Amino acid sequence: MPSITFQPTGKSVHVPPKTELVDAARSAGVEIESPCGGKGTCGKCIVRIVSGRVDASASLGMLPATAVADGYVLACRTRVPEADLTVEIPESLGRDGARISAGDESTLVRGDLLPRNWEYDTLSVKWCVAVPAPRREDGLSDLDRLTHRIQKDWGPVELDYPLSVIRKLAEELRAQAGVVTVTLIRTPERIHVIRVEPGDQTTRHYGIAVDVGTTTVSVQLVNLNLAASEGTRSDYNDQIACGLDVISRINYARRADRLAELRQRVLATVNRLVVQVAEAGGVAPADIGNAVVSGNTTMVHLLLGLPPEYIRLEPYTPTVLEVPYLTASEVGLGINPESWIYFSPGVGSYVGGDITAGMLCTDLATDTADVNLFIDIGTNGELVVGNNEFLLTCACSAGPAFEGGGIGCGMRAALGAIERVEVDPATGVPLCWTIGNVRPKGICGSGMIALLADLLRTGWLDAAGKFERSRPSPAIRIEGRHARYTLAPEGESGLAKAITIDEVDIENIIRAKAAIYAACALLLEHAGLTFGDLANVYIGGGFGRFLNLEKAVMIGLVPDLPREKFHYIGNSSLMGSYIVLVSQDYRQRQLDLARRMTYVDLSSDPKYMDQYTSALFLPHTDPDQFPSVHSLMRKCKA
Repeated sequence: MPSITFQPTGKSVHVPPKTELVDAARSAGVEIESPCGGKGTCGKCIVRIVSGRVDASASLGMLPATAVADGYVLACRTRVPEADLTVEIPESLGRDGARISAGDESTLVRGDLLPRNWEYDTLSVKWCVAVPAPRREDGLSDLDRLTHRIQKDWGPVELDYPLSVIRKLAEELRAQAGVVTVTLIRTPERIHVIRVEPGDQTTRHYGIAVDVGTTTVSVQLVNLNLAASEGTRSDYNDQIACGLDVISRINYARRADRLAELRQRVLATVNRLVVQVAEAGGVAPADIGNAVVSGNTTMVHLLLGLPPEYIRLEPYTPTVLEVPYLTASEVGLGINPESWIYFSPGVGSYVGGDITAGMLCTDLATDTADVNLFIDIGTNGELVVGNNEFLLTCACSAGPAFEGGGIGCGMRAALGAIERVEVDPATGVPLCWTIGNVRPKGICGSGMIALLADLLRTGWLDAAGKFERSRPSPAIRIEGRHARYTLAPEGESGLAKAITIDEVDIENIIRAKAAIYAACALLLEHAGLTFGDLANVYIGGGFGRFLNLEKAVMIGLVPDLPREKFHYIGNSSLMGSYIVLVSQDYRQRQLDLARRMTYVDLSSDPKYMDQYTSALFLPHTDPDQFPSVHSLMRKCKA
């Protein structure tokens, strides 16, 4: 088999001919991002062939002929030849390694989001019992004696035990004169004993709440005795290298080996965070006896190794929406292997358990007649509108623009990302603030929203997203039919190049915000309502925490309503996972909500395209929908 060497790391690997270069790189432990899922449409996996020859024809079209002539190809569209190769990975393609802070407040348990009048009742319980010593004349086994002792406290209920518990039972019962702590999982039919420990271990009882997002994964350690958070850790989903959005990852998973890779990547992310949060809390992973996992439908399928392709093929049918209880060993989670894992129920192909979990943080989970709107803004936009009489839900493809994807100098909300911009009305020159107050390396989604809003306010950008050309600005450079805007010149950036955006980048943000707003408008139209009928608008998702409400209204991302109606609830998926982890009542309520929800398929509704087209302006083609914006614009022009 040919040897493929990757520079500058010098790592090599032997792979069969016709292997895609991106797969060869991963086999060698070299990370190459492929945000489009290997379709060859994003152009982010560019590499240079240093020695050897490949068929570069598949890279033409995305790459100019001059670049291909210089040896540049797309790693996802280039196959290994019969002979050896040396491939150079440009430094800019490497992942920045940035991580969300462990103290990210969007992932902490917020008391103001906890349900009112709720009942604390965990699925798993630690119970200390003193089992009588064995006697020759009673004819009872160790298992019999333990069962009788548990039934003495819990009544004549059926009990079952996994083989892993039975194997250790004899030693555990004799270690401390029959005093043991059993971890019990209670169901209406029976009690499941998932662990036996010698002595009184009831104070060490923990669970985890897990949010598996397309971009970010968060794990929260919870003391189940106190229903208290012991800490949270978050990191980027390792699957990002295989695609930025769910459609890209579905495409990537078209082969069995790639589906297995995606499963291992997300499991590696979750288990890495489990270790981090457990170590920080002084907890052994084996002490974690219960978990709740929430994620969109595709993420859950990939975590479980289920083929996701039918989610995107008509009639858009997932393998499962309500996942049955599974054990940690079956799922692959690095906690007590016999722990039961509860997955938040999904509703449709693109409305998953992250939304039903998030709803528990809003009045949509209460018996209210007020109509409320819940928006989870992320790579996918997912929405729910309703009250105690009806619940409508839908999803729209916002794309990765709000996460920095699809933007030439875009990046995630990490160190060096421009997150706030103010534009000088006279010159058009920007003043930028970055995360960490370091030199800018790119611009994140919240920064793009702030930039577009201020460019619009100051008259340097029109409603169609085109830069002002009738007056000069040192920040605007005309390049043929398009214009480019400089946020940081080369000498002031944190990279060896200028940080700029162009009108194509702006189009991507406009399309993303139009998808969200159009979905909201259409969902309300299905219910015979308007934005004015809403009592509250809840904005969830990690992106929502960084969102400037006035700027979001200015560009038409969210409706122009009294600002007191808006509520930021941060990572509502994680918060909802915590709630169902410690309350069986809310676990049932979540399931009831999921079964009540009516899923609206936007792709089959011709009115959605009408709404979407109308929203492809800043803020909208209908000025009456954004009165405060147009009032501000008139004042600025005056």
